[in-house]
Amino acid sequence: MKINKYLPFAVLYFFFNSFGLPFGLTYTTILGPVFYIYIIRERKKDIFLPFLLIFTILYLIHSYFGVIDKDYFISFLNISGVYIFCQAFYTWIKADKNPERIFARLLQINFIFCLLAIPVYFSEFQDLLWIEQYLTDGFNNFRRLKLFTYEASYFATLMVPLFFFFLIQMVLNKNKMNRILLLAMIGLPYILSFSLGVISCIVLSLLITYTIHFKTLTRRRSVLNAITAATIIGVCLLLVGVLFFPENPLFVRIGNILDDKDSSGRGRTYEAFNLALKILEQRNSFWGIGIGQMKFLGAEIIRDYYLYPPELTGMSIPNATAETLLIFGYFGLTVRFAFELFLFIYARVWKNYFQLLLFCFIFIYQFTGSFITNIAEYIIWILAFVNVFPQFDIKPRVSTTQTLPLNIVKTI
Repeated sequence: MKINKYLPFAVLYFFFNSFGLPFGLTYTTILGPVFYIYIIRERKKDIFLPFLLIFTILYLIHSYFGVIDKDYFISFLNISGVYIFCQAFYTWIKADKNPERIFARLLQINFIFCLLAIPVYFSEFQDLLWIEQYLTDGFNNFRRLKLFTYEASYFATLMVPLFFFFLIQMVLNKNKMNRILLLAMIGLPYILSFSLGVISCIVLSLLITYTIHFKTLTRRRSVLNAITAATIIGVCLLLVGVLFFPENPLFVRIGNILDDKDSSGRGRTYEAFNLALKILEQRNSFWGIGIGQMKFLGAEIIRDYYLYPPELTGMSIPNATAETLLIFGYFGLTVRFAFELFLFIYARVWKNYFQLLLFCFIFIYQFTGSFITNIAEYIIWILAFVNVFPQFDIKPRVSTTQTLPLNIVKTI
């Protein structure tokens, strides 16, 4: 059997990107020069100079208000690696005639790992694939599946494109695989990782997409059958939980969120913005504090806010939108939203089920967690704006070889 030459890189990105590395460092960043050479060879043009020019201007502006140059430079190297990998990913999906093959392989490998992780949970090696975390009040040492990533919610975010891709195939009868097996393959990772933030965004994305294309989807018998089955299963599970397991982690956490007692939920949402604004007061709020400046401008503020001990380090703002506001100010936040809106309209995202689901998910998710160097988030953005799978178009388009304008691609 011939192995796709891109599969090893896909497996590295999906399963082992941070395995054995210090927090914040990834193999895709380390391999930046390799991906850069690949981009130059495939596209015959340089994609880094515009990026370098933008950050040179930002550095000069941030330096005027004061920065630690060493930290700024280290963060720039990290962000550069993320940018180059995203450009490499974009180059690949435009060149690969059948990216579905890699999606299928990743789903299969992931399912095998999930099955193997279950017995590992009961062994002395559970820390290899599972992470013990504070979940919510009442569940301080709760184990969740992370596989070889650093955190369960990150693993759940990685799965989002695969989940939507195969869910659409299943609902629209575009996959011949046994439905029970396929549902298990895309659903088991979310049961084991128990990432309520990601799951909530997925559910909202499905509801928004169904609302937008209500007439078109409701005409399909397969869609109505899927909705009916999901409703019946959901009601049955809810009744079982209420009657026999009322103190289960799901119900307890939902209750704590509604009562504003869930510290994790608060920290990833409005508290992240509160802290970002407090730290931003020390510099120019329009331009932000600059990359790499958090640990000397924000550490003391975060410690005081959460009453952390003085020796605790490595603090961050666990929200991509709040972090954008902090680092790049109101200017950066405006550019972020304007760019998202422009690409949404330009790419006509609403005309493709897969793209619309991904856009809805990641647009909502950016307000509930993540961080600005999260590669998994950028991969979802790219897939949302590029028509990789025209088979999911609501109506056939005039052209299925859409390419983003050159000046836009350079800034993705």
